[in-house]
Amino acid sequence: MIKSIINQFIIKITPFLPRWIVWKIAGRYVAGETITKSLEVVRQLNEKGFSATVDILGEHTKSEAEADEITRDYLKIYDKIFQQGLDCNISIKPSHIGLDISNEILQRNLDKLLSKAEETHNFLRIDMESSVITDVTISLFKRCYEKYQKVGTVFQAYLYRTQTDLEDLSQNGSFNFRLCKGIYKEPPAIAIQRRRKINSNFIKLLRFAFEKGIYVGIATHDLELLESAYALIRELNISADKFEFQVLYGVPMSGWLEKHLKNNFKVRVYVPFGKDWYAYSIRRLKENPNIAGYILKDLFRR
Repeated sequence: MIKSIINQFIIKITPFLPRWIVWKIAGRYVAGETITKSLEVVRQLNEKGFSATVDILGEHTKSEAEADEITRDYLKIYDKIFQQGLDCNISIKPSHIGLDISNEILQRNLDKLLSKAEETHNFLRIDMESSVITDVTISLFKRCYEKYQKVGTVFQAYLYRTQTDLEDLSQNGSFNFRLCKGIYKEPPAIAIQRRRKINSNFIKLLRFAFEKGIYVGIATHDLELLESAYALIRELNISADKFEFQVLYGVPMSGWLEKHLKNNFKVRVYVPFGKDWYAYSIRRLKENPNIAGYILKDLFRR
């Protein structure tokens, strides 16, 4: 009880703290501000047996110049991944490369990234944002997939529509998607609100993917959900080349990452970096209040 009160107190005062203190939080979840630093983290992860995906922090870009700059940075990352022989791909948000500006700018930048992914024999993940652009994101994925099949997207288990979306896409054969619970605040009319019901739907969707032979990135930090996923893998005798587990960089997993590797299951770490680390780290802190206690102890030790 006391621990919870202290953690909540730290969360409330965090926006008023100096940024160097907040970086104590961000440093656990963000791989620095530069491409060079982020790829150093990727190399370290690779050396430990983990795959990675890189994401430049930020969304809802408001100017064409900024959207083009983000796109150029992703193009550089593809080249550096190829040159350095890293086990790493890229995840992008449509709103980060021009969705909020114009369809023309978005398509132009997405085409550049898709061409570079093909040139460097890599993979492109189109992240899912709020339900407002779910249809747009699925359409983008379909369009890209027609040109180059090493592209995937994301589906959220808390949306009621996800089952139908997966059924529709599976009619044209197998594809690649990341399955997560969903982090955006959505209304009860379109999204499941209770954790256990979301978890139940997550497993239902995972079963569908397994039975249809669809490659799925199992993206969760929920330990109970991981137990259920393992049970489903055993029940259906799913081959390890049909899925991978995905986690956010820096999130404690109570030994599960090592357990995945011991079972010869691929683990991909989502590695965010960039100048917009502040808002991202605050969000991570709110999602995992126990981190606040760790930060407090660390500050006192120092």
